Formats: sequence, C-alpha cells, structure tokens
Amino acid sequence: MDVRLILALVLGIATIVVLVLRTRLDAFVALLIAALVTGLVAGQEILGVIDSVTTGFGSTLASIGIVIGLGVAVGKILEVSGAADALARAFLRGFGKGKEPWAVGTVGSLVSIPVFCDSGFVIMNPLARSIARVKRGGYVTLCLALGCGMTLTHHMVPPTPGPLAVSGLLGADLGAVILTGMIFTVLLLPVVVLYAKWMGPKLESRLNTEVAADVYGADHDLALAESGGEDVHSKLDTIQTYRAEDFLGETPAGKKPHRINAFIGSLPLLVPLLLIVLNTVTAAIDKNATGQINAEEYAASDWVIPFLFLGNPVIALIIGIILAVYVLLPRWTPRTKVHSWLAQAAESAGLILLITGAGGAFGQVLRDSGVGDALAGAVSALPMPAFIVPFVIASLVRVAQGSGTVAMITAASVTAPLVGSLGISPVMAAMACVCGSMVFSYFNDSYFWVVTRFTGLDGTAALKGWSGITTAVWAGSIPLLFIANLVIG
Repeated sequence: MDVRLILALVLGIATIVVLVLRTRLDAFVALLIAALVTGLVAGQEILGVIDSVTTGFGSTLASIGIVIGLGVAVGKILEVSGAADALARAFLRGFGKGKEPWAVGTVGSLVSIPVFCDSGFVIMNPLARSIARVKRGGYVTLCLALGCGMTLTHHMVPPTPGPLAVSGLLGADLGAVILTGMIFTVLLLPVVVLYAKWMGPKLESRLNTEVAADVYGADHDLALAESGGEDVHSKLDTIQTYRAEDFLGETPAGKKPHRINAFIGSLPLLVPLLLIVLNTVTAAIDKNATGQINAEEYAASDWVIPFLFLGNPVIALIIGIILAVYVLLPRWTPRTKVHSWLAQAAESAGLILLITGAGGAFGQVLRDSGVGDALAGAVSALPMPAFIVPFVIASLVRVAQGSGTVAMITAASVTAPLVGSLGISPVMAAMACVCGSMVFSYFNDSYFWVVTRFTGLDGTAALKGWSGITTAVWAGSIPLLFIANLVIG
C-alpha cells in the first residue's frame, strides 16, 4: 500500500480523535475537517476534495436523513404519551416474581429502539428507583441492567440513528440489520443481566449517600439491599412513575383521564418494524423464486411492489408517527403542544443528522482519493477475517473519543470503500461496526455520566459497574460476529 495513502488515512482518523478530545469543535466539524485532510494528503485536487465532501454528505442524507428524523419523532411521542411507561409495566408483570433485572433489561432494550438511550434512561430510571424502593434493595443491579439493555439496541437495532446511519453508509439491507441486531440483542441480554446481578450487590455499599437516601429512605438496610431486597411483584400497582398531567396538562372537564395499555403503546414501534422486516422477507422470497437479481427485473414482480412501498423505511416510519400522534395521544391534546414536541424531536435529531452526513462525506473522500481501494488491498493480505477491521476501528475510536454513534459512523465511513473489494457482506460489516462501538464506556462518554450519576456511583465503582458491563457485552459480541460471518458471509 502506498505510504502516502496510509498516512492520509491515519491522519484523517487522528484528526477526528484530536479535534473531538482536545478542541471545542464537535464530531460534525471534526469529520468534515478529517475528510479534507485525508483527501489533500492522499493527493486529491483541492476542488475535487470539496466536490467529494458535498457529494458524500448529500447522498448520505438523501437515503437516511428522513428516517432518522421520523424515528426520533416517534420516540418523543412514546415518551410524552406514557406508552414507554406502559410497556415497562407490562414487561415487569410478564417476567414475574424475582425477575426484575430481566424485566428492566428487556424494557430498556425495547425503549431504546425509538428513544435515545440518554433520554430513555432518564425516563425509565424512576421505574428502577420505585422498584428498588418497594423491594428495599437491588437498585444498582436494576440500573446496570436497564442502562445496558438500552445500550444493546441503541447500538445495534435501527431505527436508532447510529445503526440506521451505518446501514445507509454501507448499503446494508435495513430489514436484515434489524433482524440481525435483534438476534444479537437477545443473545447478549443474558450477559447484561448476569453481569448486573454479579456486580450490582457488590456496589450497593458504594452508592453515594444522597442517592441512597432518595431511593431507600432514612431507614436504609444495607444488608437487605445487597441481598436484592424483598418481593416487589405483588406491589407493582403502587408504583407510579408517569403522570399524564405533567406532559399533557390537566384533563378537560367531561373528558376521561388519559390511559394507555402496552399493546396500543407498542403499535408505533411494532408496525414500522414489522413492515420493514416484511419487505426484506418478501424480497428474499421473490429473488429465490424467480432468480431475478437486478433492480429493474426485481421491481417487475407486481405482488412484491406493495411490500416494497409499505416496507420502505420512510413510508414505514411515516405510518409509525401517524399512529403515535393519533393513537397514543388523547384527542383533546392541543395541536400546538404536539407541534412543540415534534419540534423538540427535530432539534435532538439535528446533530445526529449532521454527523451522519459528515460521515458520508468522509467515506466519499476515502473512495475518490483511492485510500479505500489501497486499504482494501492491504487488509486482504493480513492474517485476520476482513470483518474484524471495522470492529477494531470502531473500538479504537470509541475508546478515544467516547461517542458510540461517532465510533460506528467513523468505522462505517472507513469500511464502506472496502465492502465490495474485500467481499464483506454489508450486513456483516454493519454489525461489526456497531458491536465494536460498545466497548468500555467511561469518562468521555456522555451516557456514562447519565447512568452513573442517576445510579449514584462514583470513581472506581462507576468503572466497575458501567465501564465493566459495556465491555462485557462488547466481548460477548465477538464470538457472535464469527458465527454470523459463517451464516451471512
């Protein structure tokens, strides 16, 4: 591989890390500057670099920007309507006595599909506190299971923005990524719960006094808390974590108080996911039945066209947001209030959109400058599976700068030019990117502070609890990737 091209890639990734860690610039600007540095060092013409940046940015957002915006909007309505709370209660009841860590871990993994894990943890943390207060123990265990359950789907299951962006950058089939990500989540959830149940009791004594008093009260029995507390299942109806009036306002005279059940609450999430997956399944059936491969012949199968339309992520999520607004919210909710919630969702999606587009710009420069092809040739000569490359890149970037989303997008941007030449399945490459980005959440990760501050862990206790559990699921994903590579290819 040309030394100049190696230098271009190394300087490009180093630029991202240094700018995010050592300057006031964020990941969006860092990715754009890294794209410019990479192109210029690789020998691209100055104006050609600009053209690559704008082309890559535009083409990436053209394919994925609408979906990210709609997915965040659905999550906001789930939050304010009480649907997320209803789903949490349903799973607690469904798992039964003594299974609270499994229940909150599963709840976390479901809630974090449409809701950012930072806000999702804040929304669901009162549930963990209420359960621990009634049980009189097990708070750290519940928080670790809840937080890391959210980490799994936040990193691996679209329409969460990170894996959604990775799918777009790599050209991976979205339905296949959803299915694979869900399978990985199910297989890794036991790692989450077992680590939480092992480490949680050890850290109960390390809770800061303020949080311990808030959760357990003045009569805190440490020995009982470390043992996991009492049975909470029969007391679940006494736990209140969501008040409709705090979001929707007081119920108008003559109107029924707002109530929502778990099945209705799941529709805006479940229906789009099913439509997207159904699109993938019918497409696979049609290809296998007819042998048609190229897009023009494939689209000619009339019976598949409705599934292609409804299962397109844009259409599926438009259906999801319509269901959220008109099924989850009471009819008396003011239109202006709904608009303000959707505006808040758009605001929170803005930075993710910019980072995703900048990641596409970086990837386009890697392609146009020849760095991608040169790296593919160098990697193919190394004695390791090709799909490990994006996994390692994502892991290094995650440790260096903290954000899992930035790590997976950076890895996908670098990997995108390699997919064809190395013969890596786009789905396999996507899973390698998202799994690698879970490693060792610590001080430079905003979610680290959300989880540890709400949980009440400081110093080495925070590292043992949160950094440890995220590294455990990262390590657990490695054998799954090897197995998936045998299946997906």
